[in-house]
Amino acid sequence: MVSELEIKIPTSYADITLRKWIQLQKELKSYEDDEEATVAVLLMHLCNLPAEYLRGLAVDDYNMIKNELGAFLGQTELELKLFINIDGVEYGFEPNLSEMSYGAYSDITKFSDIQIDDNWAKIMSILYRPVEKKIGNKYYSIKPYSGKVDSTIFLDIPMDVHFGALFFLFNLLTDLLSDTLKSTMEMELPHNIKPILQRSGAHMLQLLNLPMGTLPNSIGLLKSR
Repeated sequence: MVSELEIKIPTSYADITLRKWIQLQKELKSYEDDEEATVAVLLMHLCNLPAEYLRGLAVDDYNMIKNELGAFLGQTELELKLFINIDGVEYGFEPNLSEMSYGAYSDITKFSDIQIDDNWAKIMSILYRPVEKKIGNKYYSIKPYSGKVDSTIFLDIPMDVHFGALFFLFNLLTDLLSDTLKSTMEMELPHNIKPILQRSGAHMLQLLNLPMGTLPNSIGLLKSR
């Protein structure tokens, strides 16, 4: 009896949740020196491909899937999304970083690094809060930070949102280090954000050409030889 397997191949970061991405990162750490296993883990996690079916794939299908994934995994130009919808509630990114509350600032700076890991959902829950008032897409206010957040709701938000926020912070760091002090989102740049980002500078600079962080060789492996 012949059985059919439907494979869903993600075509952008919008198809991958933070929950899946963190799980992928953790498993890949065990296969850093094994190219074949690295590709297998990527295909199993990102395409929900059971391990027992992997070796049965036709060579053309295997290479097609690798190329589809490699086409978007190297993207580093993802824009910050000012607004996102979670369970019918609109959340907005901190509209004025220069007026970020001390509590929000303090809770972000307690993390030694700003990177996409187990703590990232907590950082996102501080930066994104429910919208209270909104005029168009530029002027808005969000719920004051109370210190009580549900970071788990960000685990199922797609990675284009998360990388957009991370790259925005990275761009702030780059501007600070080059003394240009520019913000593409017309947000005022606070003087106290610099120590937050500088602590993470070494790690975030590695993300300039590779947004995956813990996937240093994956892009090359996904290109058909």
